[in-house]
Amino acid sequence: MRDHLLVIDEGTTSTRAMLFRPDGHCVATQASALTQHYPQPGWVEHDAAEIWARTLEVTQRVIAAGGGAERIAAIGITNQRETVVFWDKTTGAPLAPAIVWQDRRTATICRDLKAAGHEAMVQAKTGLLLDPYFSGSKIGWAMANWPELREAGDRLAVGTVESWLIWKLTANSDRGGVHVTDATNASRTALMAIGSGGWDDGLIDLFGAPRSALPEIVDCAGKFGETTLFGAPIPICGMAGDQQAATIGQSCLQPGETKATFGTGAFILTQAGAIPPVSHNRMLSTIAWQLGGKRAYALEGSVFVAGSLIQWLRDSIGLIGTAAETEALAHSVPDNGGVYLVPALSGLGAPWWQPEARAAISGLSFTNTRAHIVRAALEAMAHQAHDLKTAFAADGVDWASLRIDGGMVANNWMAQDMADMLGITVERPAFAETTALGAAMLAGVGCGLFSGLEEASAMRGAVERFEPGMDAGVRGARLAGWKRAVESVVGLAAG
Repeated sequence: MRDHLLVIDEGTTSTRAMLFRPDGHCVATQASALTQHYPQPGWVEHDAAEIWARTLEVTQRVIAAGGGAERIAAIGITNQRETVVFWDKTTGAPLAPAIVWQDRRTATICRDLKAAGHEAMVQAKTGLLLDPYFSGSKIGWAMANWPELREAGDRLAVGTVESWLIWKLTANSDRGGVHVTDATNASRTALMAIGSGGWDDGLIDLFGAPRSALPEIVDCAGKFGETTLFGAPIPICGMAGDQQAATIGQSCLQPGETKATFGTGAFILTQAGAIPPVSHNRMLSTIAWQLGGKRAYALEGSVFVAGSLIQWLRDSIGLIGTAAETEALAHSVPDNGGVYLVPALSGLGAPWWQPEARAAISGLSFTNTRAHIVRAALEAMAHQAHDLKTAFAADGVDWASLRIDGGMVANNWMAQDMADMLGITVERPAFAETTALGAAMLAGVGCGLFSGLEEASAMRGAVERFEPGMDAGVRGARLAGWKRAVESVVGLAAG
């Protein structure tokens, strides 16, 4: 009986395969680490061949653990957005490194386009800003700097990670690989007009992208193809970028409902309904999902560094041995001791959008210990969220509560600090992997297990709530200290 939903969750530092029952129970999970390459300061690359090899490996393992391909009703895919893959349509082999969403190599290109007056047009068409974060400038840079891509001609395929995976999963079919992208991922390229839902020739020309190499834009749920790599045919029925998938997994289906995912970066989305929201405070308008050709929109704030800050403290600085240590260290001191950490390790995202900003730790004295620095790192999550809440409110989309998920939110101290600093109720689902859950919900809708997202939302399950309890004076003092710290970083970047 086909009673399982298989999810491929392609993250920035790992790839996972997970099996779900329609009631939301996770039957099995397998994961494998991905290697990030840093060929120059500010550059971040992946090996697309490694992404596929690790994906194939974990998918085979999880299918075996769940009883075989015959039990799987559909596959859902969710992925790190904005990362771009370049491959050969005839061989299926990558033609160049994948440029990761964190990569800042196109900062000068974006700055020059902004100086030339193009940002207003880009924002009006795409809901995005001119920043290296988005895929369009990455694609244009690659076409200009990697001759092997130009030499490939009509053999060249370009796509974000879900496009790459679907191509590889379906490449054994009679018509070769299926080259598609869903509307949520397409909306993050800066090449798509989010009002019409199609590629925009003016944007394609602006960034120098190869129109013929781009995938077809499709819904987030439906029958996109099937794979026969695992012993029995399995249809691919769900796709969404990771933050949109988490929004669905958190059941943010009504306008005003808000989620925050704290993974490698931190991304906050508020569901905005059927009309694209317009931000006057440098937030992003994006597609939340597209079903039956109809789009729902969201307002988004993007923070580039969240969990990757803790990873950096562990792996590069040696300040902690494990991420789990941070909770006890934060509890071990009564406050941050005057220390603030602005985590601009790959620039600052919303609302600052300073790609050349660099991280800073300020307020250090001989009285401080590593516990103060670690606590300041955790506090930076709530501080950055507060900056976004202020900007959302100025755009008329304040948060009444916040639904959190991602690897970092297992930290109870951080979840409570978030409630205290934002002054609102914070909800954490018992099953925190809502990105994968959202992809499972979409796959269930696409294969007909659910009539729509409302029915699928029962998969979310129970939640835990954190209520604000911090003294207003303490809260104000902390926010004032953060404001001074982040403005000093922004000032240095601007200068």
